[in-house]
Parts: sequence; structure tokens; C-alpha cells
Amino acid sequence: MDDSSKDDTISQMMDLMEDGKVKNPSTNSWTESRIKVSQNVESKGSASSMNSALRDARGKYIAFLNVGDLWEPTKLEKQIAFMEENGYAFTYTKYKYIDKNSKDRGDMMGGLNVVTHKDLIKCCWMGYMTVMYDAEKLGRFRVRNIDKHNDYALWMDVSEKADCYLLPECLASLRVEHALYSPLPMFDKVRWRYEVFHTVEDLNPFISEWLTIRNMIGGFMKKVKYVEKIR
Repeated sequence: MDDSSKDDTISQMMDLMEDGKVKNPSTNSWTESRIKVSQNVESKGSASSMNSALRDARGKYIAFLNVGDLWEPTKLEKQIAFMEENGYAFTYTKYKYIDKNSKDRGDMMGGLNVVTHKDLIKCCWMGYMTVMYDAEKLGRFRVRNIDKHNDYALWMDVSEKADCYLLPECLASLRVEHALYSPLPMFDKVRWRYEVFHTVEDLNPFISEWLTIRNMIGGFMKKVKYVEKIR
């Protein structure tokens, strides 16, 4: 799903779509590629673009990959096997940090073995590019149209139907250009968390403010407790 990019993304994706076609030797015909490419004529933002992709997706499993981030080549097959063997409908994996040149930064993020809805309120445990859920078991979801971290809001919705289980293997990479513990502007940290609790969870302002503070503490403690060195 391309949100009106100005580079050659679409042409590269169209090439991949062509490469994804399979020829049937018996009929000498080509079957349609499983890769689907869509582009917004004008930029519509992440929530609208994600909802378009989710609406068009036809697979049993829904997985996410944002611009700049990476999956390991075996990520999908390992995660699907993990879900099918255990009967899980909602899972995530460990991930490592890479720089803008795709070099490992030496840190890997883990998390809780089982994340409940209450756990998610305390902290966003899942990296966007690590999540997968079973759409046949849990249904289709829409991404909330909030300014930042609409993926967190989506996980909150999914976690109301199923707990999220950790596949304890590093199968994805998050691209970051700043230091792991570099502080973002405090206003930004407060604003997006408050919006999740007040708008998505529909909580009153007082409770939303309290949960925002607790969530900020939880995010810091996650980095302290669950970041592993891989060098």
C-alpha cells in the first residue's frame, strides 16, 4: 500500500508483483500474483492507508511491515507455525534495532510471554513489524484515525478478543536513527498516550491522565528490563 510516494516505490512493487506470478506448465498460463499493489493518488495518511490494505487483504493471517523496517526471510513461516502449533490467534516476536544503513545497533527488544489487554494498557509491548493475528478467528479490524501510534490503538482493539503470545526469537528489525534512550519531546510522549486512552479506550480525562503517566513509566521500564545486548 503506497501512500502517494514520490520515488520509484510503485515501479519496484509492480516488478515484484510480476515476479510473484506462477506459470502452470500444463496449461501454459500464468496465475495471478499473490502480491497486490495499491497507491493513493493523494496522500491520505497512515490510518486510511492501513485500512485500505486491511480491507483488500484476503489471507487468513494479517501481518504488518512499515516503511524502513525489515522482516527476517523466515519470519512469516515461523510465526504461522508457532500460531498453528499452539492454537494462538495473536502473536508477536522479538526484534532488533538497526541504523539507517541497516547495520545492527547491538540491541534486541523482548517482552512478556503473554500480553493481556491490561498489560497493554500499562505498556505497548509489541513492535509494529512483529505482530500477526488470525483474521478468521478474530475478525477484521479498522485502524483508529489518531495522530500517532494508531498501531497501539489497533493492538488494544485486538487484545480485547485474544491475548498476545511472544515467539521468543528475533525475526524483525526496527530502523531507528536516534539513540535508544534519547528523549522525545515530553509533549509528544504525553499527547499520543493520552489520545489512546481518552479517544480509543473512551476513558474520562482524569483516568486518561493517570494511565498516561503509568504508561510512560511502563515504557521506560520495558527498555530497562527487556532490552538484550546481541554483540
